[in-house]
Amino acid sequence: MQQLSGLDASFLTLETDNAPMHVGGVSIVSGRTPHGPLKFEAVRELLASRVRMIPTLQRKLASVPLGLGRPYWVDDDAFDLGYHLQKTQLPAPSGRKELRALVNYEFARTLDRDRPLWQILFVENVDSLDQFEKGSVALITRVHHAAIDGISGAEIMAALYDPAPDPPPPGTTLKAGQNDAPVGRGPTRLDLLRAAGRDFDAGVFSSTVAETVRGLAKSGAVWALGKVTPPPLPFSAPSTLFNQSVSQKRSWSGTRLQLERFKAIRRAVGCTVNDAVLAVCSGALRAYLEQRAALPERSLVAMVPVSIRDDDEAGSGGNLVSAMLVSLATDVADPQARLEAIQTGAKEAKTYHQAIGARTLMEYSRLVPFGIGGLAARLYTRGHLAEKHKPIFNVVITNVPGPQVPLYLAGAELLAHYGTAPIFDGVGLIMPVFSYNGTLSISASSCPEMLDDARDLTRLVETSLHELEAALGLGP
Repeated sequence: MQQLSGLDASFLTLETDNAPMHVGGVSIVSGRTPHGPLKFEAVRELLASRVRMIPTLQRKLASVPLGLGRPYWVDDDAFDLGYHLQKTQLPAPSGRKELRALVNYEFARTLDRDRPLWQILFVENVDSLDQFEKGSVALITRVHHAAIDGISGAEIMAALYDPAPDPPPPGTTLKAGQNDAPVGRGPTRLDLLRAAGRDFDAGVFSSTVAETVRGLAKSGAVWALGKVTPPPLPFSAPSTLFNQSVSQKRSWSGTRLQLERFKAIRRAVGCTVNDAVLAVCSGALRAYLEQRAALPERSLVAMVPVSIRDDDEAGSGGNLVSAMLVSLATDVADPQARLEAIQTGAKEAKTYHQAIGARTLMEYSRLVPFGIGGLAARLYTRGHLAEKHKPIFNVVITNVPGPQVPLYLAGAELLAHYGTAPIFDGVGLIMPVFSYNGTLSISASSCPEMLDDARDLTRLVETSLHELEAALGLGP
């Protein structure tokens, strides 16, 4: 039995029917293996043999009575693989439009909190996708954000896929509907109340505030010496189309680009690959809003998650992330000047982030009582309060590095992976970025009231990259 961290629990309190809090992705897998077509049964057998390797996949929530503490993860004594791995197919003719419609439907639905918080949908008849071979298969994966962050999600992905077409001999397998949970009594309500009392730490508040004061003093000294300019503050971002209350519908799309193009920008300018990614996303957002006569005079502000997961925390699941705010310089017309502004801003944001301390920032999530946090989130949504104050920030851009070698699922090559992530009231656009085997995918998750067709924005991502390359004298 393991209690959720404050940050993990916050994704439960934020969740509403209009804002499911799951992350995941859309994986395109070849329909061919060395032994013939990829079969659903082979994927089910492989997942059954690996599920014991990943504790996150076998745990469900146990809530503390009356919301007096954060919930716990407990082993599911009625685990049913058949619920978590399901199969469907696209209607013919099947292309990107049909696949995006299915993704939008799946990501608009919340997960069942009485079961482990994940599902994988095996999608056949994916026949007409540009860049991919006929007969490919799509896997639509949903995992609640309370269970994983981007890095631990990549670890789960690595456990399910193999670096060679022929997977190692499977271990003990689990058939659909078979109970694989440890035998034993689950925690009672009294057990949960006792554990919540033991886990309460009155010293967290004083120690966190003390660390913050020291960090602010340090960051203030950095500013006073003229070394850096302070990064954007929360609630300093301009209002945009993306900063309203979200609806229950979803609008998602993704594009895939060559990672080497971003590395060439890094070499030409001396920035990081992530700086180049932010600049390309910024150019796309600027163009999208300009086309709709909705570009603010002041720059948009992005929230950029930062992993604080140490090597000894690999495989631990949950969320070990902090965040920094970065100006996207959308008020700068020239692509090269925009990149240079983002590079400077990101460097300054990192300096302040390190001064205050990433783990100190994360500790604040423990200070809000779980029950009160859930009530506050519901009141915030029902009152449409997101539309009555300035945005905390405008958009989330999260960049997760993936493996740079081919991976295989039951012998079939993984061709591409596109990220998906949750939106919520006030922040109706998130752009997950994922690199894999020499490619880099940039996706957009929103709702149609804010992003009527996400493909419009991802097309502009491609255009923005071309413009930046031209400005730097790169490309053909």
